[in-house]
Amino acid sequence: MASALRTVAHDDRLSLVEHLTELRVRIVVCLVAFVAATVFCMVENQRILDILNKPLTTTVKPGRNDPLTNGTRFDQRMAIYLKQSAEVNRRTAAAVEDAQLKRDLLALANEGDRVAASAPKLTARKPVTLGVSEPFMQTLKVSASAGLLISLPLILFQLYAFVLPAFSPREKQIALPAMLGIPFLFIGGVVFGYFTVVPSAIRFLQNFNTDAFDVLIQAQPYYKFVLMLLIAMGLLFQIPIGIVAITRVGIVSTSQLAHNRRYAILAIAVLAMLLPGQDPVTMTMLMAPMYVLFEGSILLSWLLDRRAARAHADDEDLVDLEDSLSSSEPVHVTRDQD
Repeated sequence: MASALRTVAHDDRLSLVEHLTELRVRIVVCLVAFVAATVFCMVENQRILDILNKPLTTTVKPGRNDPLTNGTRFDQRMAIYLKQSAEVNRRTAAAVEDAQLKRDLLALANEGDRVAASAPKLTARKPVTLGVSEPFMQTLKVSASAGLLISLPLILFQLYAFVLPAFSPREKQIALPAMLGIPFLFIGGVVFGYFTVVPSAIRFLQNFNTDAFDVLIQAQPYYKFVLMLLIAMGLLFQIPIGIVAITRVGIVSTSQLAHNRRYAILAIAVLAMLLPGQDPVTMTMLMAPMYVLFEGSILLSWLLDRRAARAHADDEDLVDLEDSLSSSEPVHVTRDQD
């Protein structure tokens, strides 16, 4: 493995077997990292599920027709009634003189207190499961998704290390910063989506017209919606990398991007429509960061263009100075002899 993962220079020429061996080793490293991260997330699955459930538990307000909430509210009312009945039985037992009746009333009061204490509390909403294997399968899927997110930096590093030797030194100056920024932007997009887009989308969708429906949120579609939205936000945060790359390579110029801004807004709107959550709130929350990233990418490309133009101008001045020095006639200094 050490020989397969040796540093490869741009001028090195490897055989097909050497390329395949290196690729195989890097794939094994990625799989080991992914499996290890998934096992870790499976062990800590309760904490991860609580993190994913938090937008649901903090934003959804149960409606009047919510069967689970209504059942819990009924149990709470019955618990209050049992406590009141137990207090009445104790006062009655204190007033009667019959010992057997006193014992029966006190036993009934104690039983009422026990049943009231066992009544379910009104807790925050959680996704429901309908299938026999759904709790295990959803926990496994969520753990695998979280494991992929954790192991993503190492996986991308292995990809970069395999691809970068094919780039020339000049191309590496463009490709290396872009590739190094991909995992950080992806994680930034996931964090931004978790704290802004996901709560807003769930708050709008799950609190809309709840009095007309029996709102039961199933685990499988809920986790799929949240994870797809987070992955989409992570990918959308790659917009600066793509725009800077195409401007530095020369496919389009910064002025062309700025001039055709209206087409970019249309493309952003269409892309937001195709992403998970077709409601107006989710689309707006997706479009806003995309447009900000687009404008920020244009500004960054403009700054890089200015820097490149300044460096090119300095190089031309240096070349002109060297040419002028080389083309000037040599000056001979003579000494007068006495």
